[in-house]
Amino acid sequence: MRVKRVPALPRLRRGCGTHRQVPCAPIMPKAYRVASEAAARHLHARVPRATPDTTAGELIRSIQGHEFDATELVCICDTEGRLLGGPPLGRAIALRPEQRLGDVMLHPLASVHPDEDQERIASIPLHDRLEAVPVVDVNGFLLGIVPPAALLSILRREHVEDIHRLAGIHRETAQARHAMFAPPARRARDRLPWLLVGLVGSVAATLVMSTFEHALQTQLAIAFFVPGLVYLADAIGTQTEAVAVRGLSLSHAPLGPLLGNELRTGLLIGTVLGALVFGLVWLGFDDAKLALAVSVAVLFAGAAATSIGLVLPWGLARAGSDPALGSGPLATVIQDVLSLLIYLAVVSVLL
Repeated sequence: MRVKRVPALPRLRRGCGTHRQVPCAPIMPKAYRVASEAAARHLHARVPRATPDTTAGELIRSIQGHEFDATELVCICDTEGRLLGGPPLGRAIALRPEQRLGDVMLHPLASVHPDEDQERIASIPLHDRLEAVPVVDVNGFLLGIVPPAALLSILRREHVEDIHRLAGIHRETAQARHAMFAPPARRARDRLPWLLVGLVGSVAATLVMSTFEHALQTQLAIAFFVPGLVYLADAIGTQTEAVAVRGLSLSHAPLGPLLGNELRTGLLIGTVLGALVFGLVWLGFDDAKLALAVSVAVLFAGAAATSIGLVLPWGLARAGSDPALGSGPLATVIQDVLSLLIYLAVVSVLL
């Protein structure tokens, strides 16, 4: 977005003979009105303004009879309209009538640009103890302020967005709202395609099992561990989806480092579970090779499940699909088929 310099600010009418000129609100450039989560969406341009030499008495006379969009700050600007600072209005009007506002203004005053993301805007009042956040262009010209009501709205929206991301909804879009509040027929239409993918995946899992029919007939005990292995892979993948989606919503980190860390986490989880499974299977079936096959399958299935649980929600969101509808069914069928392939391939090699 190209930022345009705001022209010199017009002046308010004079109140009395001693009243100095006070800059009033500039016209908001149209380019700043388009971003849905930018500061320009939330700013109010008609705010009390003054110069450093304006006295408290002159300020009171200048604001009488004028309507403002927000009155939390008195924005102190130079004669051209560049922001210098600004005390709260209550503190300004409590001064002695002859006292200059420049003596009490907060300097420097934290501010944001019109295209600044709203998430950063909401954090500034907490760190700088401000009641409102000024918005300036790249040249420092005051455009307006983001008042407390808008800050509360931003905090709520960001909070709801993070809650939705925990459920796999990447953004609070119309698509996400329709998924929650649409009629039953619309919900079924949105969900059925993903479940049909799951049906196809279950057929694929059956074909995988039939491919290893000879191995299953040779040693029936191999089939005993299929439900447990599939459950573990699903549980690890579901856990990863919840943790990873929350991490993406909080840090906005690139996928690469997250995927590497999650893959290592999956290997650690698989190692621990595989070691436990090895002992239990060996003790229960008195077969070291079978115990080794099951434990190795658990190791690699755990690593694969964590990777799938992270990549799928991210990929669906990037593709414009709702991860809340697609992640669960698609991840489940991929993890099930992949776990069976890993298990039966390991069994074929080791037994």
